[in-house]
Amino acid sequence: MYTGLEEDYDKVYRYCYMKLRHRQTAEDITQETFLRFLEDCNYKETGRRLPFLYTIARNKCIDYCRLRKTAELTEDAALYDCGSQNTEVRIDLQRALGKLEQEEQELIFLRYVNEVSVNDISKILNISRFSVRRKTQNCLKKLKSIMGEFY
Repeated sequence: MYTGLEEDYDKVYRYCYMKLRHRQTAEDITQETFLRFLEDCNYKETGRRLPFLYTIARNKCIDYCRLRKTAELTEDAALYDCGSQNTEVRIDLQRALGKLEQEEQELIFLRYVNEVSVNDISKILNISRFSVRRKTQNCLKKLKSIMGEFY
């Protein structure tokens, strides 16, 4: 049917985990995302599978958070593990990322962790490519400024 779904599963899971900060919930949402994708009769293979999966996952995460507004989700540093020699930098980077707004974190994650193209991010977030580029530049400047406070 659709080839390459196994490759996309890890990317979608990491995305869900970044949004929810809870392993089991991220696994559940990822599975729901792929079930919905496979059940969708309207999808035609056009090479846009991953952005479509991200869109489903994003909506599922938003729905979950709406239902669980009062629940606090735990944070796990394993996602940002860069090796033991960079532990201090990794911790500082994680703290700096935590100071960014949720949309900024999502943008940085999609662009630099999961290496999603600007064009695909614009479709996932429903903003123009120019906005993606501008917001990415602003996020990086903000992140650099925050990191500068640590050193």
